[in-house]
Amino acid sequence: MASPSTISSCSPSSVSLFIGAGSRSFPSLATLKQRRVFPARCLRLRVRAETMATEKHGVKVERNPPESKLTELGVKRWPKWGCPPSKFPWTYSAKETCYLLEGKVKVYPEGSGDEYVEIGAGDLVEFPKGMSCTWDVSVAVDKHYNFE
Repeated sequence: MASPSTISSCSPSSVSLFIGAGSRSFPSLATLKQRRVFPARCLRLRVRAETMATEKHGVKVERNPPESKLTELGVKRWPKWGCPPSKFPWTYSAKETCYLLEGKVKVYPEGSGDEYVEIGAGDLVEFPKGMSCTWDVSVAVDKHYNFE
């Protein structure tokens, strides 16, 4: 689980909070000040964010994993690879885990038709051994990678 983040809101409009399927609206800061029930500083809200991993066509993607996970995996010690915007076929002879430092790619797994998995900067991605696909790189890629 990622560490808590702090979000500040100083908007003159009302604030809405969405939790699950429900939501709650709060009056604007200006209204609260007029009612003298709120200090004249910004509303501060602590949020605990969890990363979520998804799997589509055998490709596992974890968006913005916590630094502790990257350290545990030793990502910074993995080799690096990069490429400019391009389109090319690729087959994984071993399971690959990679962490994208930069870039944006649509990965089209063989046999998936027009369906693709989109990956980008900050994603930790796992490709299964034996997978064939086409990489469509729209923004130059710089990544750490590890084959198992």
